[in-house]
Amino acid sequence: QVQLVESGGGLVEAGGSLRLSCTASGSIFSINGMAWYRQAPGKQRELVAAINHGGTTNYADSVKGRFTISKDNDKSTVYLQMNNLRPEDTADYYCASTRLYTLTPHTTPDKYDSWGQGIQVTVSS
Repeated sequence: QVQLVESGGGLVEAGGSLRLSCTASGSIFSINGMAWYRQAPGKQRELVAAINHGGTTNYADSVKGRFTISKDNDKSTVYLQMNNLRPEDTADYYCASTRLYTLTPHTTPDKYDSWGQGIQVTVSS
C-alpha cells in the first residue's frame, strides 16, 4: 500500500507561482506512475499532469507551458511547478499513484489506485 502526502499549496496572486510536492511512502517500489489532479467546487476532478516511471509526461491543455511535473526518485517525491497562475487554477489538488505499467502516462483517474488527501490552491485576481 502506498501513502501520499501533498504539501506546498496556499494563496497566491494571479501571475504568481507555487510548487506542490507529493511524497510517497509504503510500497513505493510498486509505483509506475504518478499524477496531479484537481477539483474545483462544483466541477469534476480533472487531470493536471502525469508522469510515468520513465519520465514521460502528459499535461492538460489548460496548463501546458505553465505547469511542469517532475519527480525525484531518491526522495520518492513528485513535484508540480505552477507558474503564471490564473484564478481558474483555483482548486483542490490531489496527488495520485498507479502500479500499472504504461509507456505513456495514464490520464484517467480509474487507473490510479492511491490518492493523497488533497491540498488547496487559491489564486486571487
